[in-house]
Amino acid sequence: MAYLDNIAVFVRVVELGNLSAAGRDMRISPAVASNRIKELEKFLGVRLFNRTTRQLMPTEHGRVFYDGAKRVLDAVAEAEAAISAISGQPRGTIKVTAPLGLGRRLIASGIPEFRDRYPEIEVRLRLSDHNVDIMREGIDVGFRLGLLEDSSLKRRGIMECERVLAASPAYLARRGEPTRPEELVGERHDCLMLRFPGTLEHYWTLNTPEGPKKFEVAGPFDSDDGDVITGWALSGRGIINKPRFDIEPFIRDGRLKIVLADYAPPPVQLAAVYPHKNYQDPKVRLLLDFMAERCQRMIREILAGR
Repeated sequence: MAYLDNIAVFVRVVELGNLSAAGRDMRISPAVASNRIKELEKFLGVRLFNRTTRQLMPTEHGRVFYDGAKRVLDAVAEAEAAISAISGQPRGTIKVTAPLGLGRRLIASGIPEFRDRYPEIEVRLRLSDHNVDIMREGIDVGFRLGLLEDSSLKRRGIMECERVLAASPAYLARRGEPTRPEELVGERHDCLMLRFPGTLEHYWTLNTPEGPKKFEVAGPFDSDDGDVITGWALSGRGIINKPRFDIEPFIRDGRLKIVLADYAPPPVQLAAVYPHKNYQDPKVRLLLDFMAERCQRMIREILAGR
């Protein structure tokens, strides 16, 4: 088993590029990860990495060994999944990712209940509004709001989510309430953008009588954290574009007001994505079924004010 553990560390170091990242991913210290790589190199009698101050690059031997090692780990995972299916006792670890707001409100709160139902399944949750590379980072299930661009992943739709534009009454009293989408372009209004490093696009897609249309909006604030943007809107700093369930409590208590309701953004789909190889894994299917039902129920309750 120690040899298999060494192989697993080696694979993650290749995929993530350094010992620290691999160690964090596998919940071991960089020192332990380093020792496992050294043990593997000693056993194989070859050097697997060229070491630099910032990154470990696989040698030619390392690249060859990675391909076979990855197949071994995939085969072991498939065998364990098959045993779980036969025994009816799913077990193992599931790595899950979700956007910050969605993850905090709907996913994180359900994990303890899921664990109570299936005590042999360990769930590791990573929340980020960045588009996490599921394949590269070894994620089993990702929950997303929006389009799926990676065709190497399977997608399971959960529900369509209404989007709205909203601002605080204080902002609207100060800047006026927009009546047409064109008013969002230029300096008349401040639009609060969810934007990541390297993102060049600054537009919102809104429904118009001619169909969906992109508007190049602007504003003095943007962030890669959706909850930060909501906080700015609550403090009167601008207009946000959000799934309605995400801000429904603030709409209900009057802290935010929907604007341009006749030009609302198209709805966005809440979906789960996962690698094709995970499709037959019982623990993954259990998590998908559990979270899909939970998200649907909780979103409906939020919108109903419960």
